[in-house]
Amino acid sequence: VQLQASGGGLVQAGGSLRLSCAASGSTFSTYAVAWFRQAPGKEREFVAAIRQSGGATYYADSVKGRFTISRNNAKNTVFLQMNSLKPEETAVYFCAAGRGVILSALSSSAAYHSWGQGTQVTVSS
Repeated sequence: VQLQASGGGLVQAGGSLRLSCAASGSTFSTYAVAWFRQAPGKEREFVAAIRQSGGATYYADSVKGRFTISRNNAKNTVFLQMNSLKPEETAVYFCAAGRGVILSALSSSAAYHSWGQGTQVTVSS
């Protein structure tokens, strides 16, 4: 599956953005999808994940209550709604997809074999 991330931009602290991850392929509903982010000079970190058809969701502690991941399998798209953004969340956000991702591996980048190109999110203070 090929992924295309979009929706990044410049927003003030406390603002919101909605990222989209559009996928090619007819079997998208069988993939778990996650968002990761990477700030300059830092390691890539897990943000949120959504399992395949059932759609159970998981979040990094730092974004719980502010970010919401969702999917529309009919449109082969996963969304990340980000509210109350903080300057330290400035990063490139990547979406990733994987099949057969077990629960304990959802937050691991190694579990995903397809990656989008990333979209820049900049939060100004």
